[in-house]
Amino acid sequence: MVSSYSVVGRSVTRGEGPDKVSGSATYAADVLLTGMLTGKALRSPYPHARIVKIDISRALNVPGVHAVITAQDLPDRRVGRLLRDIPVLARDRVLFVGEKVAAVAAEDSDAAEEALLLIDVEYEELPPVYDPIEAMKPGAVVLHPGLASYQGLPQPASSINNVFAHNSWSKGDLEQGFREADQVFENTFTAQLMHQAYIEPHACVIRVDDAGRVDGWVNNKGPFNLRQQVSAVWDVPQDQITFNPLSIGGDFGGKGSFMDVPLCYYLALRSGRPVKMVMNYIEELMAGNPRHPAIITLKTGVNNDGKLWAHQARLVFNSGAYGAFKPRVTLGGADRSGGPYVIPNVAIDSYMVYTNNVPCGHMRSPAKPQTIFAVESHMDMIAREMGIDPLEFRLRNVMHDGDLSPTGASWNEIRAEETLIEAAQAAGWGEPRANPDTNVHVGLGIAISDQPPGAGQSSAKVTMDESAKATLHMSLWDTGTGAHTILRQVVAEELTIPVEDVSIVAEDTNAVDFESGPGGSRVTYTAGQTVLGAVTDLKERLRSFAGELYDCPQDQVRLQDGRVILEGPAGGEPREVPLPELAARAVDATDGEITGEFTFTAPPSQVTGFSAQVAKVEVDAETGQIKVNKIVSAHDVGMVLNPLAHQGQVEGGVIQGLGYALMEEITTQDGRISSLSLGDYKIPTIQDIPELETVLVQSESGPAPYESKGIGESSNVPVAGAIANAVHDAIGVRITGLPITAEKVLKALRSRPKI
Repeated sequence: MVSSYSVVGRSVTRGEGPDKVSGSATYAADVLLTGMLTGKALRSPYPHARIVKIDISRALNVPGVHAVITAQDLPDRRVGRLLRDIPVLARDRVLFVGEKVAAVAAEDSDAAEEALLLIDVEYEELPPVYDPIEAMKPGAVVLHPGLASYQGLPQPASSINNVFAHNSWSKGDLEQGFREADQVFENTFTAQLMHQAYIEPHACVIRVDDAGRVDGWVNNKGPFNLRQQVSAVWDVPQDQITFNPLSIGGDFGGKGSFMDVPLCYYLALRSGRPVKMVMNYIEELMAGNPRHPAIITLKTGVNNDGKLWAHQARLVFNSGAYGAFKPRVTLGGADRSGGPYVIPNVAIDSYMVYTNNVPCGHMRSPAKPQTIFAVESHMDMIAREMGIDPLEFRLRNVMHDGDLSPTGASWNEIRAEETLIEAAQAAGWGEPRANPDTNVHVGLGIAISDQPPGAGQSSAKVTMDESAKATLHMSLWDTGTGAHTILRQVVAEELTIPVEDVSIVAEDTNAVDFESGPGGSRVTYTAGQTVLGAVTDLKERLRSFAGELYDCPQDQVRLQDGRVILEGPAGGEPREVPLPELAARAVDATDGEITGEFTFTAPPSQVTGFSAQVAKVEVDAETGQIKVNKIVSAHDVGMVLNPLAHQGQVEGGVIQGLGYALMEEITTQDGRISSLSLGDYKIPTIQDIPELETVLVQSESGPAPYESKGIGESSNVPVAGAIANAVHDAIGVRITGLPITAEKVLKALRSRPKI
């Protein structure tokens, strides 16, 4: 794609990079306040139990302890991102191993730990339920008897036991579709519990002043949403709560939850001192907000020509003990359980189910990796059963312009076919493949998904000083993706100045009314258009000043290469004025910096972006060991604003998808997490990374500035399906449960009927 841009489209390095590598960036755990105490929580050792009695008397006598609290010291209110179903501290019952029961604030962590050991809690164990299918049965223990009273509960409420949210999508006539189909296929798939594995654990600092005003430093990407949540549980007006900007050490969807913030406030209130709480990784793996496990059953009717005709999906998500960590209560990715295919008759049902497991939250592309693993595995199984090449099967059914999605959605500029073909060609699909030896077999697998940008609200202000240097002011906090650098590029492009002359100031929650924050692939689409609007406003003010100061009609003033071009009469030579000269005169005339502002609420996008991936694997028939040699990742993109950052998002997502496919799993036994360190919880290392090839299928259809599209979530979604399909292509066994391990492959090989 050819463009005349001078700043966007270039690989600009991160502006915050020097601060991070030098250690001068401030994270929540770095915040130090005068008189600050350390807060720690006592957690339940049982998955389901009644709290009979709590005795804190011995803990109160530990030197250095300033506060010890239980639920009896707090208002009887629950908290949640939307569904308010979790108590700040367990009151009558605990519902998972790791639930907070009591908390301590002390001079140092040693005193806090000693005090926790001296809190005596008497429990009466109750019957637990871990399996969401079992939990849905009428005779299963009811985990939330007061469910109907919870604020934020989706309506109409489900009548199914322990189900707190039930979403349905339908199109056409499913029963008629199955009657008309020539063949019907049904398969069930499972996906595991997975942690986001961000490098920085959850942390917060809370200070309450004498007037009851609250200051917070929290590694939360959505501080305005957080302010709403804690305002409700603390009964403190939002205008009395300020969250201050910090660096955030990784998110991957998991840093939108309130975590210890509600509790930290009560410790600060009780002690009269600021309190800091930092989770360790045992707590993260035991009681964070990981990706949901899922059980997904797909039933599909197909005609003999290979066209999909009817499709039924049942998705059961194990939410764990609470639903409070989900911003929409449900998981939107369940609506992709028909894939990007044309299917006339569809019915999809998604269930969020309470169990006595760790409460789950959001992770990169919520529910889509689980869903697309199932859908794309299922599509391959159908294709092979019908004797159709898996790529050809997809090309017969994939959406084109004018087609409706399985849920009835309509998109413009659909580029699914082109993305599939580009991925397949780059991977050598259909070319002969030689096995390295008799025991090692090579396979290729393909998968596809889509990701539209998320909507939201954002505000921006751009100022210019007398030297023509610009500053972007936003309450959008960067989670480590490089978003601030991209937004600085937009400002520099419009003002025709070097990106080095644009700085950014991350502001607190008092600066604007609301900011949706990063997440849902919305930053480029929502914040990008906001910044473009603010800098356009500033540019118009500059043109107006130039017209007045240099006696030139405003419509004949333009900016170019750091200069102000004043067009002359027809045929006359234009005049040029250095931009710093105009800026200096404008600042002098206004007694202050020149400012442009803009607030924008992005509507739902009419454009989505497709990602098709091909995995090339080797499988050892003697050991079941899988080696991924190469992953080709093709992306339907618009203008790439920063190629270096864009490629980083693509490759980072692919590697995260690789971990999901092959190794990452929080293992549990009887509700207890058994992988409580990053030694036990395996994530990919450099030795696990295959050759990565990215193919950009470019167009001018992007809905974000300069026809760009978001890239943050899409590349982690199809990976697991592509690898599962490649393993089957190599060795002839189908693994339907993630992660795909050597043990599962070997077991499947050994259980095959002998010919």
